[in-house]
Amino acid sequence: MRVWIDVSNSPQVPFFWPLIALLEQRGHEVEVTTREYAQTVELLRLHGIPHEVVGPGHGGASTLGKARAAAGRLPALRRWSRRRGFDLVLSHASHEPQLVARSLGIPSAYAFDYELARVQHGLGSRAARRVVVPDAIPQERLDRLGARERKVRRFPGLEEEYYLAGFEPDHGVLDELGLDPERILVVVRTPPDVSLYHRHGNPLFANVLRRLGTAADVQAVVLPRTAEQRAAILGLELPSLVVPEHAVDAQSLVALSDLVVSAGGTMNREAAALGVPVYTTFAGRIGAVDEGLIRAGRLRRLESADELVLGKRGGTRKRVERDPALLLDLMLTAL
Repeated sequence: MRVWIDVSNSPQVPFFWPLIALLEQRGHEVEVTTREYAQTVELLRLHGIPHEVVGPGHGGASTLGKARAAAGRLPALRRWSRRRGFDLVLSHASHEPQLVARSLGIPSAYAFDYELARVQHGLGSRAARRVVVPDAIPQERLDRLGARERKVRRFPGLEEEYYLAGFEPDHGVLDELGLDPERILVVVRTPPDVSLYHRHGNPLFANVLRRLGTAADVQAVVLPRTAEQRAAILGLELPSLVVPEHAVDAQSLVALSDLVVSAGGTMNREAAALGVPVYTTFAGRIGAVDEGLIRAGRLRRLESADELVLGKRGGTRKRVERDPALLLDLMLTAL
């Protein structure tokens, strides 16, 4: 088969890297499109995934900006794809290729794990032939998105438990960032300020940065989403914060850390899959997957920066791993 995969945001890169490898092992041809947003293109290069940038980048925080970006990217993707003879279109939380696939009569599968981004997933779910989600999401929440039960395929556990199966961290990332192994390593992910589902500010996150950034026994590696976030964090001039200049191997960094504090979702779940203690400072509505992690004690919701428990972690960490072939096979049911 000829398979088209669209990768429009940084977390989609690790989701698709084992699936691309599996498709190619099975003899299929894969082409990847992307857009200029956050560290997406850098991460594709970092992981050696051939790709082509198609259409405009992210539309920013406003609904109007997003609509304008989508209006520009949709025709660009359609022009790019229409004569390539694709047999299948796959995406994760990227709805534009699903709309293109439907207009061209190509089977498509759409995956996501945060059901409360309703505009985005409503478009993707209605356009796709198959919707692939974690089994933690109740069907009634999917019904609101147009993902009726007949088109839904479910998998147990977390997406991150599939794409991190067999993952071994590269200790070189510590040297790359000049980190001191004697200090407590904390990985921090900034809020998704440009996302529609996270419109309001997150003052807790600023307090966390100040707490970590002034602790002499801590090195906190902060991974911003945008250049604006990076500039704002550097402007705080907090001595214990480390802000990489370029995209880094975040999965290795998480695996080697003592603690993760994230205002997003993907890095929280990567830490849970890798057995690393993790706090969430997410200020939006918590989705079903994270609700389940909180109930199970695998994810802690942070209410105050003073609640952070800082210390070196020793011993063996309990990881959860699942076969990524199951994810791929569920997406292939779109054919």
